[in-house]
Amino acid sequence: MKIAILSRNARLHSTVRLVEAARARGHSARVLDPLRCYMRIDAGKFEMHYKGRVLRGVDAVIPRIGSSITFYGTAVVRQFEMMGVHTPNSSDAILRARDKLRALQMLAGAGIALPTTVFGDNPDDTTDLLAMLGEPPYVIKLNEGAQGQGVLLAEKRSAARGMIEALRGLYANFLVQEFIREANGADLRCFVVDGKVVAAMRRQAPEGEFRANLHRGAKAAAVELSALEEQVAVRAARLLGLGIAGVDLLRSARGPLVLEVNSSPGLEGIEAASGVDVATKIVASLERAMRKKRKGGRSR
Repeated sequence: MKIAILSRNARLHSTVRLVEAARARGHSARVLDPLRCYMRIDAGKFEMHYKGRVLRGVDAVIPRIGSSITFYGTAVVRQFEMMGVHTPNSSDAILRARDKLRALQMLAGAGIALPTTVFGDNPDDTTDLLAMLGEPPYVIKLNEGAQGQGVLLAEKRSAARGMIEALRGLYANFLVQEFIREANGADLRCFVVDGKVVAAMRRQAPEGEFRANLHRGAKAAAVELSALEEQVAVRAARLLGLGIAGVDLLRSARGPLVLEVNSSPGLEGIEAASGVDVATKIVASLERAMRKKRKGGRSR
């Protein structure tokens, strides 16, 4: 099988691990910078070029699309889809997950529990918007942030109003959520592959920090999920259409709450904490998909 991994940097740990896992199982693996992929679109004809050459014979593509290149990156994934190339995360699924507000609306619409969230545009509505959440603290998030960037904690309503005013001045899209105090600065990262949680870790924020991101100094350890936590993680990934997903949960007094669903979850932290070879799990899922495709007589 010829596998293409869309990544801006071939030396990134997650990219390297995917290449290693693919080659260890006898596949050809090539890293493609999505910004160097360019396409020809015609009636019923789709063509992809890379650094001056036509790309042919790709069986599967693993998208590692960062938030800074969402528009172009998903266009590249979509072109591969139109060419009949298998991908565990479609362009539409990536877009659904990348838009936090849209994802939360979809999850809530399916009855999946999450922190109460409010969203509004007009400054005249800010007081009532915060009142809808109840008493502070509040968590304020940029709609397309990543790795804890653009996530703020407002201890008081006055502070929240100041932050909201500043973000509106920057024309930023953001949402406001209730603060889940009983989570104690910890969350759960559930790594879902092909409809199953293959690895999980608990991330604990450092003292004085509320964001449990490894890039923010959080400590990670293996964790045993409850049956309900696994079920919620799998449902969230499936609802957004993601074959590969990092689903972040909070343990709350009312049960597991979905904090976020990531379409390009990193491998370094989860593999180190859980001891699971997640990269190989991903490659194995591509093998299953290709076998199913060939049995259906749809192989190219």
